Amino acid sequence: MSLGETLRRAIRPSTTRSTAALWAKSLLNAVLFFAIFMAALPWLAGRALPQALPVPAPLRSGPAAAIALAGFAIWLACLDTFSRRGRGTPLPADAPSQLVTTGVFAWTRNPIMLGELGIVWAEALHFASLGVALYAFALSAVAHRLVVHVEEPELRERFGQPYLDYCRAVPRWLPRLGRPG
Repeated sequence: MSLGETLRRAIRPSTTRSTAALWAKSLLNAVLFFAIFMAALPWLAGRALPQALPVPAPLRSGPAAAIALAGFAIWLACLDTFSRRGRGTPLPADAPSQLVTTGVFAWTRNPIMLGELGIVWAEALHFASLGVALYAFALSAVAHRLVVHVEEPELRERFGQPYLDYCRAVPRWLPRLGRPG
């Protein structure tokens, strides 16, 4: 059995009924995820490769803050949509039991990862650190592979034709300009 198949088997639709409980689980996931992937690992990457990148100061803090705030706002909107409409969380063992195609999900199929990656890239820009930039690149590559080889096959199997229709209408990563969907 491949690693992708093993990871797909770990995905389970949520059986939690309470929206408040789904939010609580999502927030717990967020605290752990943020602590590891958006604080500890970027810090370690910056310490391992402390070389500065030639990014002019005016292009660092302001744009980085805007990207990070947008990523965080997207992420919060997704948690709300997952909890209320999908009846689940971002946790693979408590995944949405309903296909989510509204809200930010009408613009891109992976807004949660897009928001999270936006935050990590904002850190790379703000700190102008080679280590953090390489970490952001590696995390982006791993996220893409997980989406293509784990998440999408599992969603195709679980939701069938409605998911295939959604894939045809909504891009994987970068939103189309104009109306969503």
